[in-house]
Amino acid sequence: MAVEMLVEQQKLGVNVVMKIGDRVRVKESVVVYHHPEHRNQAFDIKGIEGEVINLATQWHDRPVSANFPIVVQFNKKFKAHLRESELEII
Repeated sequence: MAVEMLVEQQKLGVNVVMKIGDRVRVKESVVVYHHPEHRNQAFDIKGIEGEVINLATQWHDRPVSANFPIVVQFNKKFKAHLRESELEII
């Protein structure tokens, strides 16, 4: 079962090195509009650190190919879905 999940994650383009609980930093310029302190305004989150809380590879026990598969919690009120190429493990 674990091997099947690993193969499925590789097919879906998820970095198998990055896992839930990892501390990460946004290494590229990423503009978001849902930051709680800058709502509805362009805000670049480059350099902000957070924790991986989910890998969006499953939905109702079926594999999905999410465009932004890594869910990162930055603080209590702010989380974002990002690509693995936008993050670095710290």
